[in-house]
Amino acid sequence: MQNTDATVVERELEMKLVVSPECSVPVPARLTYRTDDPYAIHIAFHTGSEYPVHWTFARELLVEGVFRPCGHGDVRIWPTKVDGRSVILMALSSPDGDALLEAPSAQVSTWLERTLRAVPPGTETDRLGIDDGLAALLAATVVVDELWLRDPWVTDESAEDDR
Repeated sequence: MQNTDATVVERELEMKLVVSPECSVPVPARLTYRTDDPYAIHIAFHTGSEYPVHWTFARELLVEGVFRPCGHGDVRIWPTKVDGRSVILMALSSPDGDALLEAPSAQVSTWLERTLRAVPPGTETDRLGIDDGLAALLAATVVVDELWLRDPWVTDESAEDDR
C-alpha cells in the first residue's frame, strides 16, 4: 500500500570541483532524498550561475560508491583518500561537459544513513503504490472486457433473429 506521507531528507555541504590534481574549486551543493521518489537521490550544485545544476541518479549507486568503485557511463562514484581525508569522488558526464567532484565521506555517509532509515532498502516499491495502481487498472479492465464481449457488428443473421 502506498504511503502518502512524503518525507524529505536534505543536506547542505561543500563539495570540490577538481580542476587538476593541484587545484579544486569549492561548490556548495544540496543532497535531497524524497520518500515519494524512493529510488533516486537529487543533487543541486550551486555553481554561481543564475540556476543550480541538477543531477539525479540511483540511491543504490551512491550507497555502493561509498564502499567501492561503481557506476558506468554518466555517473561513476568511488571512495578514496585525499591528503589523509576520506572522500567520495563523483565523475559526472553530460553533453554539456564532464566534472569530477569530491565530497566528504562522513557527511555523505551520515546523510545516506538517514535516507536508509526513512526508506529501508528493499521497501522502495511499497512507497510507489504499484500494487494499488495495478489493482485499479485491472478493475477498470473488467469493465472494458464487458464491452469487448458484445458484438459491435450487426449482421444480417443477427438482425433476422431479433425479428
